Amino acid sequence: MNLEQGHSSLVTPQRSRLLSLDWYRTLRGSSRHAFWAAFLGYALDAFDYQIFSFVLTATAAAFGLTTGQSGLIATVTLVVSAFGGILAGVFADLIGRVRTLMLTIAVYSLFTFLSGLAPNYGFLLLFRSLQGLGFGGEWAAGAILIAEVADPAQRGRVLGMVQSSWAVGWGLSLVAYTLVFSFFPASIAWRISFCLGILPGLLTLYVRSRVPEPEVFVQTRAAEQEAAGGQVRSTRSSLLQIFQPDLLGRTLPATLLAIGAQGGYYAIFTWLPTFLKTVRHLSVVGSAPYLAVVIIGSFVGYVTSGYINDWLGRRPTFAIYAICSAALIFLYTQIPTGANGLLLVLGAPLGFFASGIFSGFGSFLAEIFPSRARGAGQGFCYNFGRGVGAFFPTIIGFLSGAIGLGGAIGFGACAYALCLIALLLLPETRGKRLVAVD
Repeated sequence: MNLEQGHSSLVTPQRSRLLSLDWYRTLRGSSRHAFWAAFLGYALDAFDYQIFSFVLTATAAAFGLTTGQSGLIATVTLVVSAFGGILAGVFADLIGRVRTLMLTIAVYSLFTFLSGLAPNYGFLLLFRSLQGLGFGGEWAAGAILIAEVADPAQRGRVLGMVQSSWAVGWGLSLVAYTLVFSFFPASIAWRISFCLGILPGLLTLYVRSRVPEPEVFVQTRAAEQEAAGGQVRSTRSSLLQIFQPDLLGRTLPATLLAIGAQGGYYAIFTWLPTFLKTVRHLSVVGSAPYLAVVIIGSFVGYVTSGYINDWLGRRPTFAIYAICSAALIFLYTQIPTGANGLLLVLGAPLGFFASGIFSGFGSFLAEIFPSRARGAGQGFCYNFGRGVGAFFPTIIGFLSGAIGLGGAIGFGACAYALCLIALLLLPETRGKRLVAVD
């Protein structure tokens, strides 16, 4: 029997009649609990991560940090999160999707809380670094869990809804920041904001009591243990398997796809605000109205991308979002000086495409790897891509000295070109059923 069955029928009479929100009806019993666990887990993951960007100024003032020290916290968190995602993928294959999800939520909530108690810069750097382990790992565990319980024909939109929770958490962090800093002085408000990060830990109680392991995972483990005479496989095996000849041809281009999407995203959201403020003299950048427009655009982009993934397929959707994101980079660099109104207009499509491209990863990566190495494949490709993509802002910073910041930002478009190259090397997997290994 093959490791994975072929594509399921994509246009059956029953599925063709599914309405826009009927994807939720296909989640039955514990699958709905799994959806909410992943949705809330990722939303609170975003909350705990994004709150740092809002309180950064107050935190830097409290500890007398230089811009370099502040930037190091953000960079180290991202780098460690890449390792966290890879480890979570391996653990998801080893101890289960649900247990790994609980572990990652507990880690990011605990260390966000401890960040609020940090007595000095050294401890803050340490706590934010360790927070990155859970931050990077939660997506890997949650995405695999949902991919394995979702209806194949609806998998794209279900995971698109889960991905959209990032915008929800981002918005909640903005609301929390506004409220906390309205009622407390900045000297303690940043600590309170971080301490709120402990609240996601309560979600682990819900996950533990309501969410079982996916049947695909249970059957796979049973088959593997039977084949090994009852012995549990090596903790390294799933990570090693994705570099074996039968899977390497998918691991490498899938990683390139993740590098392109995340490199482009980091390039845009790291340097565009600086360019627009210093070169185009646009005052609306970073304001609450602009952030709200981008967040709303991101939410709509996440959700819409999920539907398009199911309608057109994984590869065409990635291509559309990559091309449009690259085009937006060019349009942003052409905004006239002082055109704040135009910036607000472009904010929504920027969030829509640059963020929405990520909705396809959860379903696509789950579908190109077999159950025996799905966690490792998903965790490695996405998070190694995150680690490499994090260097794109650095490259732009160096290039700006030679060709100007506007031209250097155009380098971000090259990241999206990597996506198009990777798609040429990957199969279309829309509607693929995920089954256990013999």
